[in-house]
Amino acid sequence: MTHRKDDTTFGTVMETLIENGMDGMAEAMALLMNEAMKIERSRFLGADLYERSGKRRGQANGYKPKTVATRVGPLGLQVPQTRDVEGGEVFYPTSLERGLRSERALKLAIAEMYIQGVSTRRVEAITRELCGLDVTSTEVSRAAAELDELLESWRPRDLGEIPYLLLDARYEKVRHGGRVVSCAVLVAVGIDASGQRSVLGTSVALSESEPHWRQFLRSLLERGMHGVRMVTSDDHSGLRTALSSTLTSVPWQRCQCHLQRNAVAYVPRVAMRKEVAEAIRAVFNAPSREEADRQLGLFCQRYGEQAPRLAEWAEENLPQGLAVMSLPRSHQRRLRTTHVLERLNKEIKRRTRVAALFPNEASLLRLTTAVVMEISEDWETGRTYINMEDD
Repeated sequence: MTHRKDDTTFGTVMETLIENGMDGMAEAMALLMNEAMKIERSRFLGADLYERSGKRRGQANGYKPKTVATRVGPLGLQVPQTRDVEGGEVFYPTSLERGLRSERALKLAIAEMYIQGVSTRRVEAITRELCGLDVTSTEVSRAAAELDELLESWRPRDLGEIPYLLLDARYEKVRHGGRVVSCAVLVAVGIDASGQRSVLGTSVALSESEPHWRQFLRSLLERGMHGVRMVTSDDHSGLRTALSSTLTSVPWQRCQCHLQRNAVAYVPRVAMRKEVAEAIRAVFNAPSREEADRQLGLFCQRYGEQAPRLAEWAEENLPQGLAVMSLPRSHQRRLRTTHVLERLNKEIKRRTRVAALFPNEASLLRLTTAVVMEISEDWETGRTYINMEDD
């Protein structure tokens, strides 16, 4: 797809700079960014605005205003939106993502330095390097206080009905008692009764053992979470025991993607991996639970002699990935894996790897909460994740 040069936009930018000089840089930059984002949306959709094309994969859906702080001043941007995109893919301009990373880095750097008791002068130097912004000591102190208040108001918010719950854990290095230890970061994502997803909460502790999971799940229930019909997660240490004592009788769906990866350890020969993967997918992609059970039986029969450990493992573990088949077909795709949490964890890791080692658990919790809070707000104002009317 080709794009015609927009001489009108270019001319407007030039006139803005001629009339205002350096004072017009922010306005000029906003005009260019808005035009760049329009072009990027057209490339994403496979067609220009109002263009008829067989390659079109979705529709334009107006614009959403956003102000981004930059070194030339605040930019008043109009972020292009899309709808009805094939595969449910969400469009967001890569040209703007860099600005978002800087904003988040600024908040997180302030939070991290504030926790460590570093002087505001040191924080000022860090934020200038990260974001290209001159931040006064007074502004840094005020921003740290506002971030504290913001995070504390978000953590205990009421939850309501959450039919679908997804859980995951990751580890970060924390200094504790004079030595470096691994600290578990638990994260919960929920799909509410309207089909919208959000991050329900996060918790930090020195292990992901059963007491930590149990305390975390109980905190969600105390905040009003109810109506849970399915829990999706990987087989984390202590989680299943905690679920049995907090969400009694709620079906548990083990992540099919992780099960597929775990099977590799039981395949005796590398040459067999492809066929085993295809056989497992046949079980998971069966049109019904009855057919999935039949495919599983054939799998165990097929590998009972040539790979007995694999057959034994599959018979015990693969049924844990079939609980989702009791749900409407359109819901299964979203709940059969923890992909949504894996992407969330990547966003967390992108920030935490900068710090590498946290001075304490509180520091890690502050940074993690800031990240998941921003992502959750994007989700909550975005498209519906699951159409609950298909229930």
